[in-house]
Amino acid sequence: MEKLSEPKLIELPKICDPRGNLSVIESFKNVPFKIARAYWIYDVPAGKVRSGHAFKTQDEFIVALSGSFDVVYSDGSTKSQIHLARSYYGLYVPHLTWRELNNFSTNSIALVLSSNPYCENDYIEDFAQFKSFRKQYGI
Repeated sequence: MEKLSEPKLIELPKICDPRGNLSVIESFKNVPFKIARAYWIYDVPAGKVRSGHAFKTQDEFIVALSGSFDVVYSDGSTKSQIHLARSYYGLYVPHLTWRELNNFSTNSIALVLSSNPYCENDYIEDFAQFKSFRKQYGI
């Protein structure tokens, strides 16, 4: 049986300066994995839900670069939600965690850093299959 990490909110360094603030993300320093891919989600129409899926092997780190949104995540039996609204906080989402992004504010930008390059076969896009997959591996 695999011991999985739990999702957790991570505070990033915030370097304050009268000219503007700066935050930094580094592999194995702020995020517990080597960053292999970055993508961002933007221009989400009001009321739309993004990314209802889980990954078999990929971990993610999600940051609200601009605006705000909610991340709803589940282990298959318990559901939790966190509101991301500050660019110096990110949510670590380990593999085999179901997640959805919703409640996007106007002009919000979600930055997602991934531990793996894109692989279509790593996605689990059906919640019942996700629960079955976890059960099959004794999780």
